[in-house]
Amino acid sequence: MGMMLTVRLKTAVRRLKQSIAALYHALRDARTPWPARVLGAVTLAYALSPIDLIPDFIPVLGLLDDIILVPAGLWLTWRLVPEALRQEYMARAAGYTERLPQSRAAAVVIVLMWVLAAVWIFRVLAA
Repeated sequence: MGMMLTVRLKTAVRRLKQSIAALYHALRDARTPWPARVLGAVTLAYALSPIDLIPDFIPVLGLLDDIILVPAGLWLTWRLVPEALRQEYMARAAGYTERLPQSRAAAVVIVLMWVLAAVWIFRVLAA
């Protein structure tokens, strides 16, 4: 039972990495619809950012955001991309086996999103 779970988990992680790599290709292609590009950019920035919504050192919750937010962002993004394009991007990413890089630019985007959200919340509460 434990061996089977390990194999399924490794397969899921491999598919997730492939989907993130495919998303990178989708963002660079002008044929990708703009709503998918915006949502995909946010998803990719979060996936590659070394800064998480909930820090990883917090037991269970720290990994829960990665387990839920990244796949949810990918799922929503792929729903906005035509099937033929999605298959093309997945085929391009099929050979991807390297570890996903972390991006300082993505970290900056996430920090800016948090700052903008805090400013917005402050303005709403102050009004």
